[in-house]
Amino acid sequence: MFYREAGDFKVSYADDSQTFPIKFDRVRYYVVLAVAFGIIPFLVNDYWANAILLPFLIYSIAAIGLNILVGYCGQVSLGTGGFMAVGAYACYKLMTAFPEVSMFIHVLLAGGITAVVCVAFGLPSLRIKGFYLAVATLAAQFFLVWLFNRVPWFYNYSASGQINAPERDTFGILITGPNAPAWATYLFCLIFLTFCALVARNLTRGTVGRSWMAIRDMDIAAEIIGVNPLKAKLTAFAVSGFFIGISGALFFAVYLGAVEVGEAFGINKSFLVLFMVILGGLGSIFGSFAGAAFLVLLPVVLKVVGVDLLGWPTDIVAHFQLVIVGALIVVFLIAEPHGMAQLWRVAKEKLRLWPFPH
Repeated sequence: MFYREAGDFKVSYADDSQTFPIKFDRVRYYVVLAVAFGIIPFLVNDYWANAILLPFLIYSIAAIGLNILVGYCGQVSLGTGGFMAVGAYACYKLMTAFPEVSMFIHVLLAGGITAVVCVAFGLPSLRIKGFYLAVATLAAQFFLVWLFNRVPWFYNYSASGQINAPERDTFGILITGPNAPAWATYLFCLIFLTFCALVARNLTRGTVGRSWMAIRDMDIAAEIIGVNPLKAKLTAFAVSGFFIGISGALFFAVYLGAVEVGEAFGINKSFLVLFMVILGGLGSIFGSFAGAAFLVLLPVVLKVVGVDLLGWPTDIVAHFQLVIVGALIVVFLIAEPHGMAQLWRVAKEKLRLWPFPH
């Protein structure tokens, strides 16, 4: 009964086009932010941070970046894992070369470097699309993993071939390293997620976002009406690479602390982020959050139910997880291509109109 538009009057174009036109949505948005920034840091512990919160925050950033490229601009990409590796290795080189610089600067610069690399591999999108572009980005995935494995300069000539995040602090509080408190790493990732979500939302609602969607719907018609396909596609690759690079830097420096590129950023990582976008909803910022939350929580729930309660072997539960994800992808692609975001949108429309049948 609270979800109504009665009393919400629009007196300007800005009021009519705002992200949350209903007052209840705006209040809920600020309540969620207040809880995330003001309450959860006092309650979080190492288990909740490492098992649920940090993966959710980092994968949400990666899903937003991929959704901009695939969902909004219609450019298929299978190189997310490789681009996350670019962000991770760029952050590592910056952390070791400039230890006195803030981690905020390192992560942002890592995102910028990834954006440049992503644009370079996005140049074929000006001539090819669809399956052929997917193959080109898949080649980028394998090439980047090979490059970081074969060139010792990227991992500072370490004998193990791994990169390890040194301890770095921000405002006197450790952010990286094994001694970093859970609440600090959580807040650090949350700040970047909030920043990326706000930037993505404003970009997709503006002129740049409309040009992306015009290219996605029909690139030839978009070019006829004045949309520059070169600018639209390359800006989509740049913004997507920037977000994915940030997620890769956080995944390495804050979450894992030590990575080997083939294990942490292999092809499975690319498919995982793509599945988040498909299940959550193409062309939806909320869908990126929903898909990331689902695929982060699914293995935790299956472990609690299957292993702890039912006593199933862990390998059976792991395979059961793959079966569930595969079945859901097939169902969503057939029955609801816009994913969980569309289900949530329909549910809100039902609440707005209930109990009226129309």
